[in-house]
Amino acid sequence: MNKPLKYLSHYPPELLARVEQLLAAGQVAAMLAQKYPQSHPVQSDPALYQYVSQLKARHFRHAPALAKVCFDPKIRVVQHALGLHTQIARVQGHKLKSKNEIRIASIFKQLPADFLRMIVVHELAHLKEKEHNRAFYQLCEHMEPNYQQLEFDLRLYLTAQEWPSLD
Repeated sequence: MNKPLKYLSHYPPELLARVEQLLAAGQVAAMLAQKYPQSHPVQSDPALYQYVSQLKARHFRHAPALAKVCFDPKIRVVQHALGLHTQIARVQGHKLKSKNEIRIASIFKQLPADFLRMIVVHELAHLKEKEHNRAFYQLCEHMEPNYQQLEFDLRLYLTAQEWPSLD
């Protein structure tokens, strides 16, 4: 391989070779646009909060409430983060109060609806499983059966976005 595929580095070499061929031929963007043509109407923080709350209600009825859900322009793909789940703990009197927050990278405003759903599912899974372990990914697949494919396609999209600038 001539150029690094940082978002896909843990995939098998045969798959990486095929991805590199598609990138070199300029076929990735068209392939993903055909596969994921649907955009989404979630363009504001209140709309994102409602979207996340609906998914949470469907899959985690007894999970702690979300104090905040927002698009965050400070989250950069370069930092290997697309979303963040944080739990903020504060002492109030003699009690420890905690709040859950989910922040989604602003790039997801322009990405297909399936990619937004994938990252929201990922961050919601952190309500139950903090680590990226087997139970975490099983939970993601329970909420979104096509999770693994969506994650791969998102990684492919991000790679294609950077491909011309990797020289």
